[in-house]
Amino acid sequence: MNNDSMEMPLKEAMNRLAIALDKILNGQDVLETGIRRTGFVLLLFPFNDATGNCNYISNGAEREDIMKMFKEQIEHFEKQQPQGGYNG
Repeated sequence: MNNDSMEMPLKEAMNRLAIALDKILNGQDVLETGIRRTGFVLLLFPFNDATGNCNYISNGAEREDIMKMFKEQIEHFEKQQPQGGYNG
C-alpha cells in the first residue's frame, strides 16, 4: 500500500471529502473548535488493481492508532461469517 503515487486530483478530493465528513459527523464548527466525538478513516483504492495500493485520510487519528484499529478489525472480519450487501 503506497500513497506516494497519489494523483493530485484524488488527493484534493480526499481532503474535501474528509472535511465534509468531519463536519457531518462532528458539527459544522469542528475545524474551529477541534472538538470531535467521532473519528473516521477514509480508504480509497483502485478497482481491478493487483498492486495493493490504498490511500487513506483520517480526521486526526494517529497512524499507530489506525494500525491498531485495522489489526483489530481484521481479526473481527476473520471471525465473522460473510454477509451480503455493503454492511459488515
